Amino acid sequence: MLRNTLWMAGGFGVRAVFQFLYFVLLARALGPAEYGAFVGVLALVIFLSPFASWGSGNLLIKHVARDPSRFPERWGAALATTLLSGSLLVLLAMLITGLVFGWETALRLALPIALGEMLGTRLSDVASQAFQAVQRMQGTTAIWAGMALARLVGVLVLTALPGKASAFLWAWVYAVSGVGFGLLSVLWVNAALGRPRLSLLPMRGEWREGFYFAVGLSAHGAYNDIDKTLLARMISETAAGLYGVAYRLVDAGFIAVRALAYASYPRFFQEGSKGLASAGWFARKLLFPALAMVSGVVIALILLGPWVLGLLGEGFSAGYDVLIWLLPLLFFRTFHYIAGDTLAGSGYQGVRTALQLIAAVFNFVLNLALIPLWGWRGAAVASWVSDGFLAVGMWGAYFYLLRREALREA
Repeated sequence: MLRNTLWMAGGFGVRAVFQFLYFVLLARALGPAEYGAFVGVLALVIFLSPFASWGSGNLLIKHVARDPSRFPERWGAALATTLLSGSLLVLLAMLITGLVFGWETALRLALPIALGEMLGTRLSDVASQAFQAVQRMQGTTAIWAGMALARLVGVLVLTALPGKASAFLWAWVYAVSGVGFGLLSVLWVNAALGRPRLSLLPMRGEWREGFYFAVGLSAHGAYNDIDKTLLARMISETAAGLYGVAYRLVDAGFIAVRALAYASYPRFFQEGSKGLASAGWFARKLLFPALAMVSGVVIALILLGPWVLGLLGEGFSAGYDVLIWLLPLLFFRTFHYIAGDTLAGSGYQGVRTALQLIAAVFNFVLNLALIPLWGWRGAAVASWVSDGFLAVGMWGAYFYLLRREALREA
């Protein structure tokens, strides 16, 4: 577990460095207008993208963690599902973009961006989950870092091309780099772990659970990002920028716990096959080291926060107050991540997804009400309440379901 956690933490760290360089170079190459055009379409595509694999990667982890001999059929099912669902969602993304932004934008931007995300990124994601299923986390981290590196190389290619960089040109570079690396990831899994048996038949009877995984991931993205958009529209871009930078630092501070969660994810399915009590026992073993890591991160951010923000430029120094307000989220997230994996591993992903959807709606409504009154402090309070709700709700659901299982056995 320690080895796998270190591998995951290293992967998160390397990916964060590549993503930062990619972001800076792309913004400089495109400029505000072209970058805004690309990001506007990308946000829509990313909202749909979890449905491209339809939770088949999570189901791959679930079944292979419990029975490794099922790898060829589950790997094949994940690939077949992603290819079919991803292709259909490319068309849906183009349709929605055409209705919102116009049909020229749908062809020039939505088509290549959707190909890069729905097929490229999703194929690399299920490939990383294939390594995660057999607890070879070095493969998972290599794919994550490799995808971020592929995007970075794509930006370098964009800047080397003659003429002025544009959102249209970058969208196609984005598609080629994404699909190219996605195919390489699949070939690597085939060589390292075994060839797939391509078929949708293993997904029979599991479309609902796969849908729960996809909706949960989409809802997670919604309640994490909606506050930045509303701050920019309702207060100012400066407030959104300070809040966004502080939020990114808090998110970076969660890398260690996220790494522990990814490393332990297959184990939750193994324990969950024995019952909710067994998965809960494993979860409680993880809570103390996770909370200890978070406590250390909080102290480090309090002490080093001014220095880190100062590196970004003088204008970001005011973000320290925002950072302090957001630190409680690290504790809330620790509790609800571990409880959520306990539910998912024990066959209650539907309960987890329902709570995530409620939190997403709750977060949106609170931001609408509190941001006009308190600015970024209102966004912080909305995040406290929604993440706190998830922490209480996940553990409350665990104890309720545990009691129900005990009564059923009695």
